[in-house]
Amino acid sequence: MTDTPISLEPVPLAHDDWSYVKKRSMDDYEAADWAIWQPQRKVYFEENKVDHILRMLECQKDDPSFIYTTNNYYHCLQTATRMYRANCSEEDVVVGLLHDIGFVACNETHGEFAAALMRPFVSERNHWMLVHHAVFQQFHCHDLDGCDRHARDRWQGHPHFAWTAEFVEKYDQCTLSHDEEILPIAAFVPMVQRVFSKPPNLPY
Repeated sequence: MTDTPISLEPVPLAHDDWSYVKKRSMDDYEAADWAIWQPQRKVYFEENKVDHILRMLECQKDDPSFIYTTNNYYHCLQTATRMYRANCSEEDVVVGLLHDIGFVACNETHGEFAAALMRPFVSERNHWMLVHHAVFQQFHCHDLDGCDRHARDRWQGHPHFAWTAEFVEKYDQCTLSHDEEILPIAAFVPMVQRVFSKPPNLPY
């Protein structure tokens, strides 16, 4: 590792007809600058959001495993494939694809990570499921030291309890093996694009 400073050049703009605002602080932006910022920013997010999200998942494709015969990337594809073949809604399938997108980077809070990523574009039902699915998974961890199989019981009676339990049982805790035919990520890209192109749904 070197601490030698590097010199930066301007990063290319996403479109040839776009303009830079070459000011060092937003404190210095004026009305004319914001008039450039707003439309370019809107288009930039619309064009790049899904690519960024899928890259977060695809960068895990060649990861080794710590115990399972598949890794997190293929686990997510297996989950989404099962949900697609079970005729789940398109939103549910995309949620299944991305439910563990932060599993390695932020394991302790990966449910909240996925929930925050998807919150503006999914139902309250799926947001709640994403936040809580890791706790519900403990129900299936027989004989695991330190695991509270009944931790989920604190939410008995919640309107989204049944869906979260169903998701974990059918599509999460049992999608850990390599010997199951799955769809490639390309099959889900149009679904991801449609879900993330919906008008943001905040707050619930």
